[in-house]
Amino acid sequence: MARREISLDQKQAWMRERHSSTVPASPTVATFAERHYSVPEVAAMWNLSPDAIRRIFQGEPGVLVLGGSESTRKRRYTTLRIPESVLMRVHRRIAVVR
Repeated sequence: MARREISLDQKQAWMRERHSSTVPASPTVATFAERHYSVPEVAAMWNLSPDAIRRIFQGEPGVLVLGGSESTRKRRYTTLRIPESVLMRVHRRIAVVR
């Protein structure tokens, strides 16, 4: 088998595309109008625990974090809403391609 030589520019472009953390926005649907999933919905779809889903999406750009401010006396409750584009991006990133 002969190895196909590729240029450094081609390899860099391929790596940028493969490891891109942004998903191009659809010109017809604004991000605020796309479907947003709750943690239990994603947990059911991916057959994982809600805690695992929270860990996966913690700090992920584009995830909505709704909740009160921190208090020293009360537990802080937060709600995550995960846009469909973020869900697809994370799935692509963590999926094993064989």
